[in-house]
Amino acid sequence: MSKRLRSSEVCADCSGPDPSWASVNRGTFICDECCSVHRSLGRHISQVRHLKHTPWPPTLLQMVETLYNNGANSIWEHSLLDPASLISGRRKANPQDKVHPNKAEFIRAKYQMLAFVHRLPCRDDDSVTAKDLSKQLHSSVRTGNLETCLRLLSLGAQANFFHPEKGNTPLHVASKAGQILQAELLAVYGADPGTQDASGKTPVDYARQGGHHELAERLVEIQYELTDRLAFYLCGRKPDHKNGQHFIIPQMADSSLDLSELAKAAKKKLQSLSNHLFEELAMDVYDEVDRRETDAVWLATQNHSTLVTETTVVPFLPVNPEYSSTRNQGRQKLARFNAHEFATLVIDILSDAKRRQQGSPLSSSKDNVELILRTISNQHSGESQDNDQPDYDSVASDEDTDLDATASKAHRQKSLDSDLSDGPVTVQEFMEVKNALVASEAKIQQLMKVNNNLSDELRIMQKKLQTLQSENSNLRKQATTNIYQVQTDSEYTDTSNHSSLKRRPSARGSRPMSMYETGSGQKPYLPMGEVNHPEESRTRLQPFPAHASRLEKQNSTPESDYDNTPNDRDPDDLGYMCRKNALGLGSSTRDRAAWSGGTLHPLHPLLCFQTHKVLRY
Repeated sequence: MSKRLRSSEVCADCSGPDPSWASVNRGTFICDECCSVHRSLGRHISQVRHLKHTPWPPTLLQMVETLYNNGANSIWEHSLLDPASLISGRRKANPQDKVHPNKAEFIRAKYQMLAFVHRLPCRDDDSVTAKDLSKQLHSSVRTGNLETCLRLLSLGAQANFFHPEKGNTPLHVASKAGQILQAELLAVYGADPGTQDASGKTPVDYARQGGHHELAERLVEIQYELTDRLAFYLCGRKPDHKNGQHFIIPQMADSSLDLSELAKAAKKKLQSLSNHLFEELAMDVYDEVDRRETDAVWLATQNHSTLVTETTVVPFLPVNPEYSSTRNQGRQKLARFNAHEFATLVIDILSDAKRRQQGSPLSSSKDNVELILRTISNQHSGESQDNDQPDYDSVASDEDTDLDATASKAHRQKSLDSDLSDGPVTVQEFMEVKNALVASEAKIQQLMKVNNNLSDELRIMQKKLQTLQSENSNLRKQATTNIYQVQTDSEYTDTSNHSSLKRRPSARGSRPMSMYETGSGQKPYLPMGEVNHPEESRTRLQPFPAHASRLEKQNSTPESDYDNTPNDRDPDDLGYMCRKNALGLGSSTRDRAAWSGGTLHPLHPLLCFQTHKVLRY
């Protein structure tokens, strides 16, 4: 573009002079301040490139300039050109306006919300409208009217639309007509140069048939744009597609760091991805490369005194609402990769893209095993060298240097020989492996049978154990029942009386507890000669204080279902005590002391015996 035309250029968003950036997919030139807002929107909204410090394909720059000069900005500001917009209060941003919030809000409304674009009349079916627009685009690309095609694309026409009647896409039509600028515009909006038509031909084939060699070469470059951009980011070179070179795989300067387990595991995961997921990852890495390159140009061209105060910084890829949240998070995490990690990822993508393009198989597992073993052996040799090192440093001589160089060459040659030693498998080796496999399977079957037999025996033993446990429990129940029957028959017999009268059951509900009764049950009357009360099993009454009232004594006795307040003692209890005194079977010293210290005193033996007779009758 001539200097006279450049001097007349203004920013498409704020009308500022001398714009130095371009929005490729919008066909506009923008200034630095407006470019900062464009970058924060993301490449899915605006694809920005510097006009001077970014390498441009000549036809791509020519396409953007043609759109700008033909008034492509009026497509995005259609409603602002209407005088009625002044009444509504909507206006374009000025160069004097602040970036935030004035310019930022206007740019977002203009490009992200498409608030000022001319709208078509609403229809019930939007798919019919998009199909009609795509058909119009299919017819318009054979001409050189770029702004018409851009208007159709802005309204929703599909760049990859396959015409059902014509059997091809708009890029096929543009290539056949030799419209290289139309091909550039369609490629910017996602047209695929490798798409085949109904007859199996690509746009490159039609361009070559029509004699448009420049267009054919440019379509090949567009087809490999992703891998070319990644290779150029690492080494600053692009493949020579004219001579059949389509891939450049740069090599890391320090290749020893690439042998880590994490790097190998990541490469295996990358190779296991499907083609669709691999394409998505490659596109995300492409966007990250574009962000980093644009950052470098941005920092090199800006005034650092006002960089922080007025302009925005894009530390990671902006969110694309068309992608899932998981993919957006993964895209943003690419910014955390340092230079070495990101370069390793780019090299792995380039290598796997070449493998997928050429249809090569994955690397054999034997190479990976040999690589791991070689790494482990190197680590062990390094540890042994560390243990054998002297306490002082030795000075290397020229002879040592020559020996080290010779050893390194021999080691490299040995590793190459080991890599090439993977020859074809002989019939004998195959039969040996097959026989070993058959023997292993037979051994496995035998072990499974033994396991089943042991399981059956264990099940039988468990059943026998359960049977023995049930029999044991039944025997215990029978023994307990017999013991209770014997005690019931002999518990209430009286040897002094041949009638074997049973004593009246003395439950807790029939009368209060006596001093010889325990909480577990009543004790039977035994003959006088057979009285045997262990010292430990007797329940002793605690004496009341001398000054205790009768009410306190009554309240201290155990509760029962009957009111026994008139009497302090049960007759049976008194009779029992009398018998003990009469027979000389008095209680312990503690009991006697308790009785002597309380209100009750030992009774005369004769009186106790008579009282006992009265009570019995």
